[in-house]
Amino acid sequence: MENLGKIERQMAQFAANNYHPLPVNIVLGQGAWVWTSSERNDENKYLDCLASYGALNQGYNHPRLTSAALKQLATGVTVTSRAFLNEPMADLCELISEITTKEKVLLMNTGAEAVESAVKIVRKWGKHVKKVDPEKANIITCANNFHGRTITIVSFSSEEQYRDGFGPFTPGFKIIEYGNLDALKAAIDENTVGFLVEPAQGEAGIIFPPAGFLAEAQKVCADNDVLLMADCIQSGFGRTGRMFACDWDGVIPDLYIMGKAIGGGFPLSAVACDDDIMSVLNPGDHGSTFGGNPFCSAVAIEAIKVVLEEGLPQHADKMGQYLMAELKKINSPHVKEIRGRGLWIGVELHKSAGGARRFCEALAQEHVLCKETHHHIIRVAPPLVITKEDVDWALERFRKVLLMP
Repeated sequence: MENLGKIERQMAQFAANNYHPLPVNIVLGQGAWVWTSSERNDENKYLDCLASYGALNQGYNHPRLTSAALKQLATGVTVTSRAFLNEPMADLCELISEITTKEKVLLMNTGAEAVESAVKIVRKWGKHVKKVDPEKANIITCANNFHGRTITIVSFSSEEQYRDGFGPFTPGFKIIEYGNLDALKAAIDENTVGFLVEPAQGEAGIIFPPAGFLAEAQKVCADNDVLLMADCIQSGFGRTGRMFACDWDGVIPDLYIMGKAIGGGFPLSAVACDDDIMSVLNPGDHGSTFGGNPFCSAVAIEAIKVVLEEGLPQHADKMGQYLMAELKKINSPHVKEIRGRGLWIGVELHKSAGGARRFCEALAQEHVLCKETHHHIIRVAPPLVITKEDVDWALERFRKVLLMP
């Protein structure tokens, strides 16, 4: 692998030790494939089954996204700040409004920023519209959630590692069991302003709530004047075989929280809601130097159009069903459960298997890139442009690795 030893030494000496990467240095990418050398050959070629945690649904180096990026770069204008207007941002806001059916859009840069923005919007809505005392307002969240890593977000995480040493924490949050409608009803009180939920939990191990839960939760929220906030950052833009994972329950939330694949590989995120919610923000209440910059906005427009016009949700549904069915045929003594929707699959291993890390390392040796989560789960989430030929190639390697001692 090109310069691997040098990079590992540099990372060990100079980089913060907050990730545990596999020893793979990605140099080139095309579609669902990456290379670890500038020489494209089979020895250096890997199938990416992580897709940057869903940020690369459109795949590497998609010609339409590359063209949009180069066209905007050629203008010499990549950022203008919000002190001025830029046309790509205006066009992107209109497009997001169309696909979400929401009236207003707030653009930011990262998923965590979008979640933080949504929390601020809902809290301010609670004060000015629902008339809740801002010192008593609460937002309900779910156990095993993953919404980011800021201080406020880890304040309502149930993962101890994400909280260890980072207190004091932000108050105003309640945590309930994921998918438990009775727990949601019991947690709501007169000061509840929002329910923040992932339509499918990714970091927890590709977990979906019971069928109909989101639809019922939406009714409960509406009956209690509580805003339903759907974190679609990882599960959006076709990943689960639908444009948004909440589409499986036919739910349009009060707030969509979007990130990752919306930017086609570049940092962009968004919150979309109707004007009666977003109007609580006034100039100066919230902002971002890079949020809505013309470069990322121009690419995001094309990224969204690629998802829609190339039928990526439908393709993910078809390929995902096939991949999951074939994985289930592998009679591995290590596998406890295989679950998922679309091209978002979790392979949960028995504790006796010795952890998912060694399987991900073995897959990397077979030139398939995956990543473990929650110690015992292998995440399988390739770019949505993956072909059946690619899937069959990967399945041969999965069979070999899942049947190893």
